Amino acid sequence: MIESIILWLLAVLVAPFFSGVILKVKAFFGGKKGPPLLINYYTLIKLFKKGSVYSTSTTVMFKLGPIISLGTALVVLMFLPIAGQDPIFSFKGDILFILYLMGLGRFFVIAAAMDTASPFEGMGAAREAYFPIICEATTFMILIFFYRLTGELQLSAYFTEGNTIELWNLTGAPLLFVVIAFFIILLTENSRVPVDDPATHLELTMIHEVMVLDHSGPDFGLIELGSFCKLFFYSTIVSRLIFPFDFGSSAIGFFVFIAGLIIVYVAVGVTESVIARYRMDKVPQFVLTSFALAFFATIITLEFIK
Repeated sequence: MIESIILWLLAVLVAPFFSGVILKVKAFFGGKKGPPLLINYYTLIKLFKKGSVYSTSTTVMFKLGPIISLGTALVVLMFLPIAGQDPIFSFKGDILFILYLMGLGRFFVIAAAMDTASPFEGMGAAREAYFPIICEATTFMILIFFYRLTGELQLSAYFTEGNTIELWNLTGAPLLFVVIAFFIILLTENSRVPVDDPATHLELTMIHEVMVLDHSGPDFGLIELGSFCKLFFYSTIVSRLIFPFDFGSSAIGFFVFIAGLIIVYVAVGVTESVIARYRMDKVPQFVLTSFALAFFATIITLEFIK
């Protein structure tokens, strides 16, 4: 339990660092030096030192959005098997609890955006509510895939030591479809290119960033930290899928896990550098590709089981 708590604390602390890797990769492809890897820590410290400004049209819902968004992200990480180790909390069916907990955090961020009565933030909130709905179809298809293989609806049953490599032994190539599908979900759920561009300043093309335009100071810092933790959650799962190996040593396994995480974040940076942002009407088609991949993987696996 102590080891799991330490890993959870480390995950919260290093999540902003790994997001800085994406900025470095994008700067490299742009022929620039880019910001320092610790830029997100500097930004968070600066935000927490400032004060928050609230519009007279907002209510307590606007203040609850950042707090619950970060709180749900922190709790979700407690169920995550980091580096293949047992999580802090785990119970049968916890994967459904995790998904709805993440949905709760999204709901309060959307509600906070709507509370401002800003048409721009309302537009971003509508997009934030629409695209994850498509992702949910893919997520539940992946859950069906894992459930058919393990008979479990428990996150630790998929990604702890020995379990992930067993998934590869049972399925082989179809699991590659799941990895690609989950990477698409990662990009969509975290508002990354080609679904969204976190670096843009055009409200008409923004999703996540337009929802938090009115947040400032510590409130905006809480939202940013929650976003870093959310990206870390999805990246950890993808990393574990592509590096399922167990070396019999916690230290070696931890360094392999870090290497896998860096590869996933670099892949996100490369994707944002070489792929243009899609038009809004093309985004559903991109997200539905993940559902098709997960569906084919499930069908093929069912044939293997028979």
